[in-house]
Parts: sequence; C-alpha cells; structure tokens
Amino acid sequence: MKTTIMSAATLILIGSATTAETARNCAQRTQVVELLASSYGETRQSIGLGAKGSVVKVFASDASGSWTITVTTPTGLTCLVASGQAFEALGVAPPKAFRV
Repeated sequence: MKTTIMSAATLILIGSATTAETARNCAQRTQVVELLASSYGETRQSIGLGAKGSVVKVFASDASGSWTITVTTPTGLTCLVASGQAFEALGVAPPKAFRV
C-alpha cells in the first residue's frame, strides 16, 4: 500500500503534527518530486497558492490512480499532506452547487 511505503520513507505528514514530526515528513522539493515520480509514477496535476506564500500541489498517476497532495514553503521545504487512490482528473468544473 502506498501509505505504508511512504511512511517507511518517512514522508507522510500526520494531521496536527509537532515540529519534530513535521521535519521527518518533509524534504526539499526536488527530493519529494523525484520520489513521487520514480516510486509512484506521479506527476503534477494542479497547483495553487496557499497561506503565507506556500504552494499546494496535487500529484497523480494516470496509470495507477494514486495521488498525493504536497505543500511547499517559500524556502523549498515540501511536506506531504495526504495521499490516496482512484484519482480522476475532471475536464469540466462541477456544478455551481458543488463548488467550494
């Protein structure tokens, strides 16, 4: 299972983690991007700006359907926020009632 493998690689960001926990779930952006590509075949699917200059990205694999959400700080430290299966890219915006 992907989550188990990523935990073994110490790259899963747990909910409300302490600073020490966060440090072991983060790495420099290039390392995280390389790991997601080489281990899971994931590439960047979307990007957005978060609080305090952070960048939020969704990576996913078309082949396996696995996905990962990352947050990168302005210093380049990237943390894994969530991951899962059954990623589906939507070509059209959802109906207005479902937009958040």
